[in-house]
Amino acid sequence: MVTHVSTGRRPNRPHRPHRPRTAAAVLAAACALVLGATGCAATTSSAGTAPAAGSPTASGGTHRPTAAPSRTAPAVAEPAALAGARVNIGEGDTVGVGMPISVTFPHAVPASRRAAVEHWLSVGSEPAVTGAWSWVKDRNLYDGQRVDFRPPAYWKPGTRVTLRVGSHAVRHFTVGRSLTATVDVRRHTMTVEEDGKPATRIPVTAGRPGLDTWNGTMVVMDKQPRVYMDSRTVDLGDAYRGYYAWAVHITASGTYVHQNPNANTYAGRSNVTHGCVGLATDGTAERFYRRLVPGDVIRVTGSTDTVEAGNGYGDWNLAWPAWLEHSAKGQVNTGSAARP
Repeated sequence: MVTHVSTGRRPNRPHRPHRPRTAAAVLAAACALVLGATGCAATTSSAGTAPAAGSPTASGGTHRPTAAPSRTAPAVAEPAALAGARVNIGEGDTVGVGMPISVTFPHAVPASRRAAVEHWLSVGSEPAVTGAWSWVKDRNLYDGQRVDFRPPAYWKPGTRVTLRVGSHAVRHFTVGRSLTATVDVRRHTMTVEEDGKPATRIPVTAGRPGLDTWNGTMVVMDKQPRVYMDSRTVDLGDAYRGYYAWAVHITASGTYVHQNPNANTYAGRSNVTHGCVGLATDGTAERFYRRLVPGDVIRVTGSTDTVEAGNGYGDWNLAWPAWLEHSAKGQVNTGSAARP
């Protein structure tokens, strides 16, 4: 079975978040539960196993930075919400420079308990960075069910990060090379910059007027060789229905960068899609797909409405002062954590 997803901008919920069963109340520093990676992902129709929702597919070695978070229990009692928390990054993953750490909870965390949650979500990195947790209103969850961590600017390539979710889980991941793709909807082009290599310019077709592609900065959530898309899920009648190849998922509302036969005619000339970014079938779409890993940055310029922070990983659309406004404890330095 495949998940019906939208290529348009109209509000839809093509990906229902997994809602784990409520965990029984636990004593502080009790059992250690292994958490699964989460997020939102379409189901692939091709051979192979689809990644856990929102979890990066690229793999990397396991690292334990010297500036790892402490195992010593803070004075603040461990919140029970951490027992059911889920993390968007898998153990040992390698991600792009734009990937935030995103932790979701089975139930909304009251404002009065958010500082305690942040206290027990410990991030260490090598090299050290300044960063902050911020409570993000996920489009598919209630307020208080998601908190993300990011630095003021993108992660530095090669950064090794350790996350501890209280006494319940640990994640070690690495930030890979830097890749940013900038879509200019007015010029119908996408410019790809990767670690100082000569920029690649690709002709594209974006959302037609009235179904404009989201403006702003988005982050690759996941990618699939084929995704089934159905316009009926976003009240567009029978405009499209079928499988689309080389699909790079960039918003929870269903925006993708994917292969589109219409791009063979219109890429570089005009915008004709229902909100996605279309690439030609001559190998252009597949080559772009294979360069991407979750966490890579997709920027759209020249469009209209800016994507919200909670529509996928739109975190970077908030300036640093605005990001800190939704943090219970404010910014921290990831090098100040004691060694384990």
